[in-house]
Amino acid sequence: MIVRRTVRAIALVVPVFAVAASTGGCSSDVNPLKAAMVGAGSGIKPVEAPDFVAQSRKSDAGYMPVGESAPQRAVRARNSAGQSALQAELEGARNRNESKGRAAEGAAKNAAQGLAPNPVE
Repeated sequence: MIVRRTVRAIALVVPVFAVAASTGGCSSDVNPLKAAMVGAGSGIKPVEAPDFVAQSRKSDAGYMPVGESAPQRAVRARNSAGQSALQAELEGARNRNESKGRAAEGAAKNAAQGLAPNPVE
């Protein structure tokens, strides 16, 4: 009778422990097996951050929780002068890129003059 109760208790505890160990095994901060090993003195001991690391961290670092969207920042619209300046800057960049493309194409044509394609055997 006592043996049956012990076997039943073990039969119930082992699957629960196995599930806890396997699901907690993926996360280092909630691993019951690791906590038991460290408590027994044979696990990996937690290491404190070196002084230069601890000093370089902000004490009031406000990290955004996982699953939340970033707060929206106000975006100012450009005035007409800023919009015209941006348009002129982009058009200038486009013209420079097109002229570089034409120069590269001309250089490739000049380099290819006099070359014959290899005959296929």
